Amino acid sequence: MDTDFVFRPIGVIHSCFSEKFGIPRQPGLAPDARAALEVLPPYDRDEAFRGLENFSHLWIVFVFHGIPTGKWRPTVRPPRLGGNRRTGVFATRSGFRPNPIGMSAVALEGIRRFKSKLLLDLSGIDLLDGTPVLDIKPYLPYADGIGQAVGGFADSPPTAHIPVAYTAAACDACKRMEQKQPGFTRLLEQVLGADPRPAYVEAHAKRTEFGLRLYNINIRWRCGSKGIVVEAIEEVPEIG
Repeated sequence: MDTDFVFRPIGVIHSCFSEKFGIPRQPGLAPDARAALEVLPPYDRDEAFRGLENFSHLWIVFVFHGIPTGKWRPTVRPPRLGGNRRTGVFATRSGFRPNPIGMSAVALEGIRRFKSKLLLDLSGIDLLDGTPVLDIKPYLPYADGIGQAVGGFADSPPTAHIPVAYTAAACDACKRMEQKQPGFTRLLEQVLGADPRPAYVEAHAKRTEFGLRLYNINIRWRCGSKGIVVEAIEEVPEIG
């Protein structure tokens, strides 16, 4: 079969995750991770979303746009296996796929208009800022929540939650961020507590200091024997 398909994005994600490092490995792991899905013309018609407000969750079908095209891999190393064991790409949700398409089940917080744009407010997301969206489908509990399903090597949610502490300077900065971005502290602790570090044991042994960005805020932190310590929280001035 030599048919090619061309898909036009129906929307774009405006996310709290401005870089890939730190994004939860599955949706729902950071409930306070929020995004707005901007629906693009000509799909931003109110009637196209009539009734969607009655659903609590959605499936978002998207493109892994942060991965170079043509970089698919037949085997990958899932973080849930410690990053030390290879598994077939089709037995994982890795972005390194022949067609870099992903899907996430996220919570729908509301539908609104802002400056004539149609926006869907989402939470519990695992989506990079700028992600192109190909489709939106309502989550159906009776069909999508299969109670007897078996999840292979990821049969249960991650249980590890790393304690997060702050230096005095970081604590003061966090309080300031809360004034501008309510819920920032909860989001930061959900992201760090899920351990965003690379899964490979060798990388853990050689590196203890890390940084990530949420919104336009840079966070520097280190990992010690008792958990994670946030050392600095700095807002990056917007250009223009």
